Amino acid sequence: MRPYGHFARSLRLRRLHHHTPDGLLITPLDHSLSDGPVVPKNSSIDLLAGQLAAGGVDGIVVHKGSVRHIHPERFADMSLVIHLNASTGQAPDPDAKYLVTEVEDALRLGADAVSVHVNLGSDDERRQIADLGRVSDACDRWNLPLLAMVYPRGPRIADPHDPALVAHAVTIAADLGVDLIKTCFPGSLHDLAALTEACPVPLLVAGGPQRGTEDGVLAFVDEVLAGGALGVAMGRNVFQSADPQRTAEQVARLVHRLPAPEPAAGPDHTPRGQQRDGEQAVLA
Repeated sequence: MRPYGHFARSLRLRRLHHHTPDGLLITPLDHSLSDGPVVPKNSSIDLLAGQLAAGGVDGIVVHKGSVRHIHPERFADMSLVIHLNASTGQAPDPDAKYLVTEVEDALRLGADAVSVHVNLGSDDERRQIADLGRVSDACDRWNLPLLAMVYPRGPRIADPHDPALVAHAVTIAADLGVDLIKTCFPGSLHDLAALTEACPVPLLVAGGPQRGTEDGVLAFVDEVLAGGALGVAMGRNVFQSADPQRTAEQVARLVHRLPAPEPAAGPDHTPRGQQRDGEQAVLA
């Protein structure tokens, strides 16, 4: 029999999958601390969270203060992931990340999981890896799932999508005991397939910068899933789109392997198996 602590962590991990155990869609909203506001004009973090939940997102990543401005009802069908470290784009070293809250604080806030960001190759890499190890220990103690966001990113990183560097970043997270890993797309579908096959921890691929069109976003998600990833952690391509709920719905349909919706009935649409008045069946 598994020890109870392992069961509790497994139970919480299963709860992250609100739609299917075979796919996971996370929308990070932690950009607010690093880059500035993420909420569209004439909206709020609460309304945005509601749109994402209605669109089929499995969970959102936010900083601890954002939780105060989101109604608890938004998390009836969506998980809460508290992000534990941060930096700003205006810092002398924007790749450095510093802990701004603890695992115990996230538990008090009702978090279903926590996340930590590590930049492999940052001048601050030593501190970030040490912080990840310490957070991992706390998550083991409290049986709380841990998502690590790991990227090759720093002054000596020439190509942040270099497959060898991405694999190194992912290995660091797996070796330190995380449950889920978010990282960048490693150059090609072949490289992603090799990465997911070798990694013992489920991978989420970061959505990255805005892709311009909905078709571009969906084509990217298709490629990620074909490469064996569990799903995507997609932020800006969702919350900065013209209609975040619609974009979330389209991405969720792919990640959760749902069938395409049936076309709506209209004056020129006859449901399959039915005929309009005056029509006769023709057998060919």
